[in-house]
Amino acid sequence: MDREGVLTNLQRAIRQAHLELLEVILRACHEQSSQILGAVDRDLPGDTIFRLDVIAEPALLRAFEPVAKIAPMVLVAEGLPEGRVVLPEGASESEVPWWVIVDPIDGTRGIIYQKRSAWILTAVAPNRGTDTRLREVLLAVQTEIPTLKQYLFDQLWWVEGKGVSGLRYNRLTGVAEGFVPRPSTAQTIWQGYAMLSRFFPGARDIIAAVEERLIRELLGDNPAGKALCFEDQYASTGGQFYELAVGHDRFNGDIRPLLAEELRRRGQPLGLCCHPYDVCTAAIPQALGVILTDPWGDPLDCPLDLESNVAWIGYANEALYRQIRPVLERLLREFGLI
Repeated sequence: MDREGVLTNLQRAIRQAHLELLEVILRACHEQSSQILGAVDRDLPGDTIFRLDVIAEPALLRAFEPVAKIAPMVLVAEGLPEGRVVLPEGASESEVPWWVIVDPIDGTRGIIYQKRSAWILTAVAPNRGTDTRLREVLLAVQTEIPTLKQYLFDQLWWVEGKGVSGLRYNRLTGVAEGFVPRPSTAQTIWQGYAMLSRFFPGARDIIAAVEERLIRELLGDNPAGKALCFEDQYASTGGQFYELAVGHDRFNGDIRPLLAEELRRRGQPLGLCCHPYDVCTAAIPQALGVILTDPWGDPLDCPLDLESNVAWIGYANEALYRQIRPVLERLLREFGLI
């Protein structure tokens, strides 16, 4: 079978694996309290593993075993032994053709407390071992983990050469209807959602200051009794990419890794940052016309590992990129962040 055929079969199998994993997560949320699911199981160097994550770990392996029969792989995810396993069992890591990185629950805390959807994220690239990079991804799938009171949820996927597809599932009827995501075509952030991520304590004041200056320079001073634009601190990178992809957000960015030096001066360590498994489905919004870059304006790229800290900037369209990018770059330099 040629590569196109393998990727098509892989796409179908991964989408099914996501749905199986989704059911395990939803069942856990239905049967156990947020207090139990939100208990800390263990602290890893770059993240905290909650009880819900632990429930998802064996389900991830079960769900991806059939996928590996189609395409043997190195499966990369937090919670796996040494961060990755080779599937099917007994295959050689250096010889299997695919490197598959997964975030089983992106936005764990939000779904534990039933505040907001989380996401299952997966990307597939040719296996180059630890040298495999985001820019080499050929297939990406992301599936919404809805709150229990939510009866609709979305699944998006992209395959090299075939564009982006979407399905909206109805949990009440079992019916799924296709839809095509469309990013915003707005030419300004005025009256739209535009923000920088500042989910957690740790030099949040710097991020807020950059954002305030950026908005003021783009839109002017805030009129009395009015709102120039809005923000949405969605603590899930996959969710943020979705919001850009479907036209809800016009601008978003996560510059937390740039704060390391400032935090060092304050005698504080760098806190939780975005990692490659969080951005692994970047190809989906990019294929729709969303522009994703690093803070220096280069195309977003990173090793597909579990440790690297990733900063990213997202613009819903070319017009917003041309308008916002020069101002943001100047401000990041002015604040000593790049």
